Amino acid sequence: MKKIIPWLLCFGTATMFNAQAETPSQVRSLAASCAACHGTNGNAQGSMVTLAGTPQQVIAQKMQDYKAGRVPTATIMHQLAKGYTDDEINAIAAYFAAQKK
Repeated sequence: MKKIIPWLLCFGTATMFNAQAETPSQVRSLAASCAACHGTNGNAQGSMVTLAGTPQQVIAQKMQDYKAGRVPTATIMHQLAKGYTDDEINAIAAYFAAQKK
């Protein structure tokens, strides 16, 4: 079953992904949407949080916290996190954990 991930619409694209099994290419595409704020491959510029090299568990837990509304003063991350399944969150977290700082 394919689905449209709503947060991609805010970037002007409606991309469909297979929720059961993302390929490396699909995971890169999901992670690429983070580049606007967190930099290419998670290497942020300025004061934004760098995701590259951050342990997978840390990224996944933070995303789950945003998704559940446990982070009280976030910006757009609440809405973005709700657009991901748990499997997609884990795949994206693994992608960024594997990137070099």
